[in-house]
Amino acid sequence: MSVELLDGATIVGFVEDDEAFNGSIQDRFANLDTNHDGLLSYSEMLKELQCLRMIETHFGVDVKTDPEELSHVYDSLFVQFDRDSNGTVDLEEFKAETKRMMLDMANDLGFLPVQMILDEDSFLKKAVEREFTKLQSNTPV
Repeated sequence: MSVELLDGATIVGFVEDDEAFNGSIQDRFANLDTNHDGLLSYSEMLKELQCLRMIETHFGVDVKTDPEELSHVYDSLFVQFDRDSNGTVDLEEFKAETKRMMLDMANDLGFLPVQMILDEDSFLKKAVEREFTKLQSNTPV
């Protein structure tokens, strides 16, 4: 984990960079697809959803959350990804929903940078790293 400055433009830039975004999506999808069938089942997707830890922490401190409530949240999130309601998530569904979520987050953040604690392998961390690399390449030596 690291503390990073992040704004909406950083996220949008990452999502619009087809090479960076699609590469990250394909890598994450491949890691989640443990049986290598090209689809994510609920159990495979659950690992990713649990990493979000959306309601399991309060300002970074673990809190006890009702298991039924967590299950309901994870079920609802899976349905968001499973756009054709066939019980699995394919690469295009995964990419489309991740993109939608990231653009919604970018819109919510706006143009003012905020400090966030990011997991090293998160899409947001990849967005920050992309922005940093881009800035470094534009800086005269």
